[in-house]
Amino acid sequence: MKKIVFIWVFTCLSLGLNAQNLIGAWEATTTNKEGIKIKNVVIFTEGYQVATWYHANTGKFISTNGGAWKIEGNTVTEIVEFDTTNSERIGTSVSFDITFTDTTLSIVGKEKQWKRIDTGIPGKLKGAWLMLGRIRNGNMQERDTSRPRKTMKILSGTRFQWIAYNTETKEFKGTGGGTYTTINGGYTENIKFFSRDDSRVGASLKFDFSLKDGAWHHEGFSSKGAPLHEVWSLRK
Repeated sequence: MKKIVFIWVFTCLSLGLNAQNLIGAWEATTTNKEGIKIKNVVIFTEGYQVATWYHANTGKFISTNGGAWKIEGNTVTEIVEFDTTNSERIGTSVSFDITFTDTTLSIVGKEKQWKRIDTGIPGKLKGAWLMLGRIRNGNMQERDTSRPRKTMKILSGTRFQWIAYNTETKEFKGTGGGTYTTINGGYTENIKFFSRDDSRVGASLKFDFSLKDGAWHHEGFSSKGAPLHEVWSLRK
């Protein structure tokens, strides 16, 4: 009996350690047939991940996909929530084997290798967040985060990406991302790609942030200059 309990505990610890080792951001750079360098950034948070491809020099958006994930041994299983290249994958389960170290990540049978960008630090907002609502004129306009239409923001220690999508209709609404910092109550986004408007690439957007009762309050001005006060809840 003791042996069985020991094996079960060891297995659970191993799965947890594997998951923790993947948490953070990973990046690979390849060159396509036209000689254009392509960036592929993958962010793993607790329970959710996103992978995105864009032109390294211009930030021109190519594609993105992601959703829930887990790891058992060296097998990663994803439940796809959005996929801009193949919407038929949405709602399906996809599994693949990986090999990884503290600094590199590879999919078995694939030549590409990702290098670790961060381990989930130093950003204070790492995790997967869902838009809970907006405060306008002092009043909270709350959303139901369980509905199919979602706006999710995934952050590692240094990278962020927001994604708007609908799991029921399989529609993709838009995405953007890049690097971020959290310093003295200030949250700054540096845009590396933006699916709706390439001209936004290179811009830096500064906001105030605070954590109140587990919710992330995000205040400042949008990329169009409109005032905003968003409230986000950590996804579970």
